[in-house]
Amino acid sequence: MTDTTSISRPAVGFIGLGDQGAPIAQAIADAGFPLHVWARRPESLAVLEGRPFTAYETMAEMAAAVDVLALCVREDSDVFALVEQGGLLESMRPGAVLVNHGTSLPTAARRLQELARPYDIHLVDAPVSGGHAVAVARQLTTIAGGDHEAVERAAPIFDSFSKRVIHAGPAGAGQYAKLFNNAVMMMNHKNVLDALTVAHQLELPIAPLLEVLQSGSASSFALAAFGPSITSHNAGHLRELELIDMDLFAAGRQRDTMVQRAIAGAQGLVELTKLTGN
Repeated sequence: MTDTTSISRPAVGFIGLGDQGAPIAQAIADAGFPLHVWARRPESLAVLEGRPFTAYETMAEMAAAVDVLALCVREDSDVFALVEQGGLLESMRPGAVLVNHGTSLPTAARRLQELARPYDIHLVDAPVSGGHAVAVARQLTTIAGGDHEAVERAAPIFDSFSKRVIHAGPAGAGQYAKLFNNAVMMMNHKNVLDALTVAHQLELPIAPLLEVLQSGSASSFALAAFGPSITSHNAGHLRELELIDMDLFAAGRQRDTMVQRAIAGAQGLVELTKLTGN
């Protein structure tokens, strides 16, 4: 008889229990997936307290125990350090799926796929959109790139923390879609900054105007995020992350009008929180 439990609940490995990764890993554990974790700093495991998980002293031991291994680290250099220097691919089971939840260069996703292929490891680039508060609410949008079969195998795991999972195309397509999404959001930040700056110059009260913009036909995620997700406490940090995304988006191409306006939106994020009082 086939063990349907093992099919529906593959063992999931996780590396990267940071601002975004912690609520994702929590959701995976809460959904009943066997969660296997390796952390460079053991104190990072505190975010999983009260949930079932297995911790490992070495990354190689963890990688050998799982069917799907998810990475949620900050930059491409961190991903390749794990894969090329950490011996991750050599340790994984043939046929396993490697998922990269970080935002990265589409070309890096394709390179990662090439590195994984000789080990019969299937790559899915699966950046997420929504930010920390949305991750805690388990309402992220997960944008997947990779072979259909690999995405299908990982999709039930993505469902545990996502309101929607979108297969954008082959390896790298998930990263392209995420970068386009972020660019448009940052352009919207610039639109809001321009509008509120003019309102401030006219000595209009900002709070009711912001409420109108958030509730009316001008509404967007860029507007709705002020207060719940974007505040004066994290705007500087988010600005740096957004600028990194635009560096990725502009890599290998001219900084056209779209990228320039998105960069201006990211750079104005702190000023926007001052205008809105968040």
